[in-house]
Amino acid sequence: MRKIHVYFSLLMVLALSFLVVSYSPIGELTPPVAKIEPKIMTEFGKERIDNYFWLRDIDNPEVMKYLEAENAYTDTMMAHTKPLQEALFQEMVGRIKETDTTAATKWDDYYYYSRTLQGKQYSVECRKYRSLDAPEEVLMDGNREAEGKGFWDLGIFAVSPNHKMLAFAVDTMGNERFTLRIKDLATGTLYPDKIDSVGGSFQWANDNQTFFYVKTDEAWRAYKLFRHKLGDDVSKDDMVYHEKDEAFTVEIRKTKSRDYLILHLESETTTEEYYLDANKPTGKFKVIQSRQKEVEYSATHRGDKFYIVTNDNAKNFKLMETPIAKPSKDNWQEVIPYRKDVKLDNVEVFQDYMVLYEREGGLQRIQIRDFATSDLHPVEFKEPVYSCDPGWNPNFDSMTMRYGYTSLVTPGSVYEYDMKTRQRTLIKQDEILGGYDPNQYQEERIFATAPDGVKVPMSLVYRKGLVKDGNNPLYLDGYGAYGMSTDPYFSFRRLSLLDRGFIFAIAHIRGGGEMGRYWYDDGKLFHKKNTFTDFIACAEYVIQQKYTSKEKLVINGGSAGGLLIGAVVNLRPDLFKAVIADVPFVDLINTMSDPTIPLTTNEYEEWGNPGDKQYYDYMLSYSPYDNVRAQDYPNMFIEAGLNDTRVAYWEPTKWTAKLREMKTDNNRLYLHINMGAGHGGASGRYDFMKEIAMEYAFALDVLGITK
Repeated sequence: MRKIHVYFSLLMVLALSFLVVSYSPIGELTPPVAKIEPKIMTEFGKERIDNYFWLRDIDNPEVMKYLEAENAYTDTMMAHTKPLQEALFQEMVGRIKETDTTAATKWDDYYYYSRTLQGKQYSVECRKYRSLDAPEEVLMDGNREAEGKGFWDLGIFAVSPNHKMLAFAVDTMGNERFTLRIKDLATGTLYPDKIDSVGGSFQWANDNQTFFYVKTDEAWRAYKLFRHKLGDDVSKDDMVYHEKDEAFTVEIRKTKSRDYLILHLESETTTEEYYLDANKPTGKFKVIQSRQKEVEYSATHRGDKFYIVTNDNAKNFKLMETPIAKPSKDNWQEVIPYRKDVKLDNVEVFQDYMVLYEREGGLQRIQIRDFATSDLHPVEFKEPVYSCDPGWNPNFDSMTMRYGYTSLVTPGSVYEYDMKTRQRTLIKQDEILGGYDPNQYQEERIFATAPDGVKVPMSLVYRKGLVKDGNNPLYLDGYGAYGMSTDPYFSFRRLSLLDRGFIFAIAHIRGGGEMGRYWYDDGKLFHKKNTFTDFIACAEYVIQQKYTSKEKLVINGGSAGGLLIGAVVNLRPDLFKAVIADVPFVDLINTMSDPTIPLTTNEYEEWGNPGDKQYYDYMLSYSPYDNVRAQDYPNMFIEAGLNDTRVAYWEPTKWTAKLREMKTDNNRLYLHINMGAGHGGASGRYDFMKEIAMEYAFALDVLGITK
């Protein structure tokens, strides 16, 4: 294997002004070597050199040649795993009920559901009128819509209040530039109204003629709210709101009562909301509470009140109520007080009941509050490790609510819960074919100790009968950013690892939201390194406890979780045997220093603004790309998407090039670029499984597991 060592002189490196992509005498493709083209940046009086900055220029033919060379190298080096990849893919397909139907949800007089068909990539969106025995009406067949397109993603899908029209938005590039259309559901014809570059937020007004949509700017920030009346000239649509602060994004939603439209403005730490009578769409939005730095709130409606979840003097959030006539903070009254050990994630308000979605001790929970009596009772869960989330509950006056449930051994399930009788009914559970028996698997919750003494939870699953002798392969997953929680969930794809003796583990590290808002705040900005040391502590713990060993440990993270992976392999490359990094956000300083790159300025509150020297120095100290150095690295498989707007293709590409230049080992380093997709990878369900099969095959091959 050919690589450039750091002891080469600078002149020799600069001499590589071409791409080295050649075949060895034995026919094995040598690793592509990107030319060195130093870009010198002066920041706070110091020079920083980026040898691969030129890879950002997608219009440069040499860039495309290099990307194609990386793919060719990976395909060749992984060619011997093709039978294993195919076996893994067939296993995954063999576990799913390819022709299946989701649980139907009754909304007014219609039952809405989705279907999948054997051999087809995309779902079919359907409904029936008044009875599940009624004839089926197909609202949209994704397979038909995607014909002839390499990528197809359905964003907005919103039926009008009278159920006569469908608003939908489609992305055919993977770059999250969606085009909005309106379909007449009686005739199947499209209205001439066509709006490009819409965001993911949309709402119908109650007149069934007016709707509100959000536009994105050149940096993909949702920044303007428009009002459109069906049939009007799109170019003359009213701009209802323009958010000029680049730290904020714009969203539009409707309360479950259907009475109010809510304009939601959000930064990483601050929110502001406006409301409008949904029956009077030409009116003016009124503010609930003007924005205050680091105060977040979100309102929903019942009767003459707004119910507001807020962190105002309540880091883990509390619930307030306020009269609609006087909604400002001066009139907020406490309903559910702040509790330090319980985070209030969200509330769902029905006519007679309120549903509280909370977290305590790292686990989710659901509680029901009776408006008539103020009684509060929990929905009981029996498994030690699980996840529960709100279902689709479109009817305000319903006495039942649906929620989703899953665990590391329980497939995705939809339950209907009677809030009065407290009876629970399983409506739908994903059917896992091939003889899956949850009783053959064990889930476990353990805690590692971080360097500062904090206990970090981990969720594990493995086949029963496991012997903790250090010989088990273990697949450790982590994320740890934006306050997002990586809650335990079932994966039929993961069974291909478990049935080959793997332990699958999730490290619930700081920076995520699993343990509440404190957990998030302790893993961001100047505390970001806690995320990395937490993950390393988790890896060390499973080795110490003989779940696995360094020679059997595989780690994975994607996007901001890829930043985690990049940081920990710089810090402790000796700890891991194999690394899988999906669309990794690794070029932190360059990206966060360029406000033209999507999602940059509105993430200063997450990572810091590198225009401030204190933040710059701290961010530079852990930025994965900037901290690659001459040392041995694990075997690495890196994924990128050419059309990715969230983590541009050049981040994983530059990282790969620098790793190949600097690393002192002969371990594998592969980069796979999906040339027709974006941040989420392949859009079709089968194509996505093939990508997962490729990643699993890499890990298995590194560990010497050939079948």
